[in-house]
Amino acid sequence: IMLHSTLALSLLLIAVSSNLAMAIKKEKRAPQTLSRGWGDEITWVQTYEEGLYRAKKSNKPLMVIHHLEDCQYCQALKKAFAENEEIQEMAQNNFVMLNLMHETTDKNLSPDGQYVPRIMFVDPSLTVRADITGRYSNRLYAYEPQDIPFLIENMKKALRLIQTEL
Repeated sequence: IMLHSTLALSLLLIAVSSNLAMAIKKEKRAPQTLSRGWGDEITWVQTYEEGLYRAKKSNKPLMVIHHLEDCQYCQALKKAFAENEEIQEMAQNNFVMLNLMHETTDKNLSPDGQYVPRIMFVDPSLTVRADITGRYSNRLYAYEPQDIPFLIENMKKALRLIQTEL
């Protein structure tokens, strides 16, 4: 009888601990911190330098999103960006992705100022594409939620430029 109850207790412990492990695993599926809400399925690089390295190595354009946590325009754009399947799919498969909440030392990434949100593209030859701009002449790299179709076009343009130029 002693052996029987020990066995039962061990089985109970195993069941409890595996349930606990599964519960912990579920908790761990929290959004990865590097996405900061821009798309949890996307693989994000941590720094601009890493982004440049990966772009060159993979021959994919680097997409740099400058934003701030407490900026309502950034929040609105982030929501539209994260909810758009076409953008998420392209970002996952065709781009090296970086979102930054601080400025880089590369002045080429702020040709017309350090406003947010701002999205710029860098091609695999490490050239910042100042020719891929948004709709606003006073903030060339700004996008608003209603500009998502325009951003999609610019992402496609960044991909086309690689094929034609490099």
